[in-house]
Amino acid sequence: MRIAYLGIDLLKPVLDALLREGCRVLKLFTCPVDNVTEFNTAVIRTAQERGVPCTLERVTAADLEELAVQGCELLVCAGYYYRAPVTDAFPMVNFHPTPLPVGRGSWPMPRLILERAEFGGVTAHKMAADFDTGDILLQARFPLDEREDHRTYMEKVFGQIPPMVHELVTDLPRVLANARTQGAGEYWPLPAEADWTVTPDMEAARADLILRAFYGYECVYRDGAHKTELIGGRVRFGDAGDRRFPVQGGYITADKAKALQ
Repeated sequence: MRIAYLGIDLLKPVLDALLREGCRVLKLFTCPVDNVTEFNTAVIRTAQERGVPCTLERVTAADLEELAVQGCELLVCAGYYYRAPVTDAFPMVNFHPTPLPVGRGSWPMPRLILERAEFGGVTAHKMAADFDTGDILLQARFPLDEREDHRTYMEKVFGQIPPMVHELVTDLPRVLANARTQGAGEYWPLPAEADWTVTPDMEAARADLILRAFYGYECVYRDGAHKTELIGGRVRFGDAGDRRFPVQGGYITADKAKALQ
């Protein structure tokens, strides 16, 4: 199957699964990222190794027209920052890391953890003019653990992707025919700095929840006027002693710490 692909490394298992199914990628569209917590290097490397044209430029209607001329049979989007135009020339499918209509938005995973949701999931849906509102094609759900963090959540998402991709590309007409509308949903805005900030007077359990929700991404430890960026932060419960990042009932360790001010 001839396809186009939109995405960064966050959901690269979708690209990997498509390639294992024998899909031929006509063009890969990715986005500029910081390559600190979000990456595009792996998808770019895969494109280069396979001789696939790759661009950081935002996909346009003209791109879709050119893809149609090239015989594109399916466009798959997985972790793409930009709103893409929609065409009727071929199906356009987005993979979203929540059980839609729960968790519409570009970064809903932390909120699921912060709200102690019972279930997470992954949804393949038709792309539509509005983000994450298109008809559902395939969906899988999984329970969240008491100690779930961002990384373990995404590992569960990755585990659901290969069978979903297999069903999508091997039985596309049936999958499209069985599409179902999402119904009522809610768009979740991007988390703000206040959501990933911890302070010395915060209870250790709350700090632990925040650090798990954003694990692998930047969090902020704010002590008065001083702010430190933490990546890979974990709460250790017990006596903080003279530890650098105390909270109420524990302290924080981190893989990386950088003073911000």
